[in-house]
Amino acid sequence: MRGEYSQTAGTLRPEPGVAAGERGRHYTDAVQPDVPGDGGLPVRAGLTRMAGAIQPVGGAQPGAGALSGGGERASGSGDADGGDLRSLGRGGRAAGPDFGVSVGPRGYAWWYVDALSDDGRHGLTLIAFVGSVFSPYYFRGRRRGLDNPHDYCSLNVCLYGTHRRWTMTERRSKAVIQEAAALTIGPSALRWNADGTLTIAIDEIGTPLPQRVRGRIRVTPLFVNERAFTLDSNGRHQWRPIAPSARVEVELSRPDLSWSGHAYFDRNWGTEPLEDAFVYWDWSRASMGEESAILYHVDRRSDGPLSLALRFAADGTLSEFEPPPNHRLPRTPIWQVARSSQADADHPPKIVKTLEDTPFYSRSVIASHLLDRPVTAVHESLSLDRFRSRWVQHLLPYRMPRR
Repeated sequence: MRGEYSQTAGTLRPEPGVAAGERGRHYTDAVQPDVPGDGGLPVRAGLTRMAGAIQPVGGAQPGAGALSGGGERASGSGDADGGDLRSLGRGGRAAGPDFGVSVGPRGYAWWYVDALSDDGRHGLTLIAFVGSVFSPYYFRGRRRGLDNPHDYCSLNVCLYGTHRRWTMTERRSKAVIQEAAALTIGPSALRWNADGTLTIAIDEIGTPLPQRVRGRIRVTPLFVNERAFTLDSNGRHQWRPIAPSARVEVELSRPDLSWSGHAYFDRNWGTEPLEDAFVYWDWSRASMGEESAILYHVDRRSDGPLSLALRFAADGTLSEFEPPPNHRLPRTPIWQVARSSQADADHPPKIVKTLEDTPFYSRSVIASHLLDRPVTAVHESLSLDRFRSRWVQHLLPYRMPRR
């Protein structure tokens, strides 16, 4: 979960001693002063401009083949381990984010945006949840038969840079409106426009400090990816990187903030809790000049591990490559969350900076090596065993007020 109990980076320079190693449905019931780069350089430069590298949450997969679990390519189109790829396009128009996706009991969907300003001084992460996978209230509710996902919705907004903010107010079904091209959660809303852009109207209150976050964000994809990927052998968890590379315009009145930069947009959705299917996952995105790469590694409870390695060309052409070997990274400094990442065999990745250090989730900047070239990547690790532990569930409500 992005932002929870976060410890945000200052200057992005290597840490001492760190080495490799859901149609229209209305539920009536319903960073420090700067985010500088390596050695004081702007983040945009220090993160190799981070083109198309940020991670999405949610998404099934359409496509042209199948990816198998241990990183091998499978024949046919529907391998249980890797999940088949299929086109999501309709009538010649690029498939939108499908904010009207049906989310059943115990299920979830989320839409994720990540962005960095061109000058490296600002950043943001935004996640819209229907059936919040990280909600302690949903976690407890499922055990008591209170498993309507629309009663556990939130917009998580994290601002980094000169004005740091963190919001994640959970709302019930009466405050949620789902439509094919729009999602309203309380006073905030996301809309997919006819021109293929995404606008997000934000009006939230931060926590633990009750600071207002209000304004508008516009995301313009450089291309739209229409393939999604199944993350488990039962087909219950999907992920689609909608816009691996995009431009963003941020206009906020509170705080008073305006900037533009590079962005990433994706979605995840599923029919059961994450912790039922997965033990751990890590994800990373990296810029490779005009190209970008995304790595997704998942340790599954009932199957072998799944590794995806995706490469996007500047025109959006997607190709798959053999997932590189997995390397262990140092645990996070405060909460000791395990981290690992994939990289070329003889070039183990290194932690540049830990951006978020929470009881069960981390985000980091790493220096890595992919396809025989050095890259800088945004990296995330998630421990679902940690998330479902009693002590973590006890902590979460302090950062997630419920309305």
